[in-house]
This record gives sequence, C-alpha cells and structure tokens, in this order.
Amino acid sequence: MQYGYARAEKIYQEKFTETTTKRPEFNKLLKVLKADDTLIITKLDRFARNTKEALEIIQESFNRDVKVNILNMGIIDNTPTGQLIFTIFSAFAQFERDMIVTRTQEGKAYAKLHDQHFKEGRPKTYSDEQISFAYQLHQKGMTYKMIEAKTGISVSSQKRRYLLLKQNN
Repeated sequence: MQYGYARAEKIYQEKFTETTTKRPEFNKLLKVLKADDTLIITKLDRFARNTKEALEIIQESFNRDVKVNILNMGIIDNTPTGQLIFTIFSAFAQFERDMIVTRTQEGKAYAKLHDQHFKEGRPKTYSDEQISFAYQLHQKGMTYKMIEAKTGISVSSQKRRYLLLKQNN
C-alpha cells in the first residue's frame, strides 16, 4: 500500500483507545522489525501513549537500525536534530492528549452539576420496552437468533440487557 513516498509491505492495525498500554499488534510489529526496515506510522499520537514511551520506542528502533516515518511529520532520522524534533513533537502530542482528557472531565463535571438528565456513556440503542418485549419472547421459548431476526436486537445486546433486567427486578 502506498502512503505518499512510503510503501508498506504489511499493515498492522489495532482497535484500542489511545490511553491503553496493552497493544499486542503494535508490540508484535516492534518485535519483527529488523535493520533497514522502515516503521510507518500514520500520526504521531498513534505512535505512543506518552513522551517517555515514544522516546523509548524511537531509541530502540534506532538501535536496531530501523527507520521511522511518521506520515504527518516525515522521516525521523537518527541525528541529534531528528531526535530533538521528535522529542518536542512527542511532548506536544502528550500535552494535547492530556488537555483533551482534562477538558472532557471538566465538561462531564459541569454536566453532572447542571443537567439532571446527564448520563455518562453511550445511550442505549433499544428502549427498556423493546428489551422487555424481547425478553418475553425469550421466556416463551424463542431463541436469541429468532429474537434477533424478529426485533433486530443482536444476541450480545439481548444477553447483556437481560442480565440488567434480572438484576433490577
């Protein structure tokens, strides 16, 4: 796959939030890189979770003669200037993430104080009445798959919401 002047032979992709430290695909990728390989990252904020981790990864890559190309920055070379620029940009990326977290927490705190209907998390896709109806069908012997076909409520959503129903009753 082509990315500007960069050509990726294999793509590793992970679906974790940016604050998690468990990144098995990324760790697997780091282990298979060898001298003269180029690690291509789409954006700096996807590279590492904080400045310290970014500097450790980049230094380990340089020690193994692996080049690093961050598409929204360019190729980071193993020179004092390259390392300085990378360190500064990493610090700004961490600062930006920290500011987003702070603003989000402040917004939630404000909403909790000023909005009596504020609920944290994703809104429920199906109403309590819809779940109750599906649960009644389940009690009458319909399978999860049959209920999914009839109502559109996925099997996992049924199981999760039925548990909540049982806990609240």
